[in-house]
Amino acid sequence: MAKDKSPRRPRAETPKGFRDYFGADVTERKAMLDTIAEVYHRYGFDPLETSAVETVEALGKFLPDVDRPNAGVFGWQDEDGDWLALRYDMTAPLARVAAQFRNDLPSPYRRYAMGPVWRNEKPGPGRFRQFYQCDADTVGASSVAADAEICAMLSDALEAVGIERGDYIVRVNNRKVLNGVMEVAGVLDPADPERFEEERGIVLRAIDKLDRLGEAGVRLLMGEGRKDESGDFTKGAGLTEAQADVVMGFMSAKRENGPATVARLRELVAGSATGIEGVEELETIAELLAAQGYGPDRIEIDPSVVRGLGYYTGPVFEAELTFEILDEKGRKRSFGSVAGGGRYDDLVKRFTGQTVPGTGVSIGVDRLLAALRAKGRAGGDSAGPVVVTVMDRERMADYQAMVGELRRAGIRAEVYLGNPKNFGNQLKYADKRHSPVAVIQGGDEAAKGTIILKDLILGARIAEGASLEEWKARPAQVEVPRSELVAAVRQMLEQG
Repeated sequence: MAKDKSPRRPRAETPKGFRDYFGADVTERKAMLDTIAEVYHRYGFDPLETSAVETVEALGKFLPDVDRPNAGVFGWQDEDGDWLALRYDMTAPLARVAAQFRNDLPSPYRRYAMGPVWRNEKPGPGRFRQFYQCDADTVGASSVAADAEICAMLSDALEAVGIERGDYIVRVNNRKVLNGVMEVAGVLDPADPERFEEERGIVLRAIDKLDRLGEAGVRLLMGEGRKDESGDFTKGAGLTEAQADVVMGFMSAKRENGPATVARLRELVAGSATGIEGVEELETIAELLAAQGYGPDRIEIDPSVVRGLGYYTGPVFEAELTFEILDEKGRKRSFGSVAGGGRYDDLVKRFTGQTVPGTGVSIGVDRLLAALRAKGRAGGDSAGPVVVTVMDRERMADYQAMVGELRRAGIRAEVYLGNPKNFGNQLKYADKRHSPVAVIQGGDEAAKGTIILKDLILGARIAEGASLEEWKARPAQVEVPRSELVAAVRQMLEQG
């Protein structure tokens, strides 16, 4: 008789599109977010933590089909038949909170939120299904002073975490200006917004491809269409040369300074009330920022910012890091965008039926952390704890007393809790933990009332290639009185 097969063991692997975060990844991210939170707090914003789970109805653009919600979210049906989903961003939960607690919250309501979000999308290189977002929003303020404040706060946050002035720029545009350009170009009818919707979509997508296709490629998409190198043909918007000139003029409207850029935009949108309103809002934002000392070296008017075309209703902004890095092929390129946002005045309306103005920004946490590592502001080996080794299992209380003293003095420390039989394994453990110092006390040292401090920083430096000559004045280990444990360890740590 055949034996029953033993149960299949589960595979020890991270689900596709997800990843695990260890030691330094977690601590560096927390330190960065704590610094950003300090800036947001200084601006008067309050923290908000919402549930990781929202109703699919509250999320808005994802609605359940016959079997399950749209593939963009991780959703399921509960026992009551309601569809629930993991949040896919921080903004939809904010809209729900602003509507649900509108009688309790101050207006305007200023909040920041940090945490993971989930996207049920196909993963790829650098594209995960779970990632962190860091958002700040003001709900209930129609004044563009709120937009200017968000831009100033974003600038301060970047500098606070270690992105130096000159290595970033916050670019500001206005969706109303773009709508005005579309109106002048004849692809937007204010009396019938749905008219020319297909042509307008082609134009907007073409604008977004300027960096990749260049002016010639974009102009082809404005007209009859474009055939790429593979022979595939992309249908164009069918604009005349004159219409295309208006749009192309918008894309090249940036001048040597903000006032000149605004003047050029005013020329382009002449005849469009919406466009003129957008230009005036940009002027106001620039004036408010200048009054606070935020010049074009930090924040500038830039018509090329066209993010979130179907989402934003007014000012839009984007933070770009301008320093160069090497890509996977060793080529130099600018680091690129790490944050973006803008004004959205229709989000809360879904819940209340009333227009509630809002503006906000979202920082790409992983991208900003990668930028700090590229600048040497993060990513170094995280210092591990001081390790108190165990030479005599029967004297564990003595070792625990040592580690207690170190911790009370604010020094990160631990007792080795593995098998103490092999002392070499204890030092290997300390090395793997990136420990700076090992504390040793055997029977002889205990009898004399001393301890030995082994300098593991020194060993690591020599292993990295530092010459012995360079470090010969520094002993590999010292023996000190037991009563001087804390002072001696602190001195060794300070020597670094």
